[in-house]
Amino acid sequence: MSEKSIHFGGRTLARCQALQLLFQAEATDRTVHEVLEGGDYALSEGPLDPFGEMLARGADDMRGDLDAVISATSSNWSVSRMPAVDRNLLRLALYEMLEVDEVAIAVTIDESVELAKAFGSDESSRFVNGVLGRVATKLENGTDVIAEARELAKKRAEQEAEAEVDEPADADEEPLEGDAQAEADAAEPQEPEE
Repeated sequence: MSEKSIHFGGRTLARCQALQLLFQAEATDRTVHEVLEGGDYALSEGPLDPFGEMLARGADDMRGDLDAVISATSSNWSVSRMPAVDRNLLRLALYEMLEVDEVAIAVTIDESVELAKAFGSDESSRFVNGVLGRVATKLENGTDVIAEARELAKKRAEQEAEAEVDEPADADEEPLEGDAQAEADAAEPQEPEE
């Protein structure tokens, strides 16, 4: 995660620290709790702000649900294929939007876009803004985005399971139907009966 030369302060610094913790936890295949307990984390500026720690722990604890919301909201991008900075920034922002009532959603989005500009690629700020904007609209309309995302994930899993059942065992062979299948079955050597 490369940082462009920008200085952050206050809650922006706390969000920056939370993003760094999420990034480090994912990069080392650990939870944020494990990273913090080990004490071997690195921050661009410290010490760790309590608000930043709360955001990082909360987003990490809700990772599964947050990833489902990201997947349901981002067009043509699976969560695993997103750049790590974008993915973790979206997790952080969604956690704040859903769980931190004291911060206005518009403030969270603005702060996230600024962090995307500082840490992400040239396209990150637009991507993050678009995903968070769609979630904000759903929240304003009273949608339970987590329940909606879980339902969509369940439907996708069912469709994938159905597709696997419908696929022939050998991808190079066309499935046989009716008499052709019976002839193929008859032609296969049979185990002798005892």
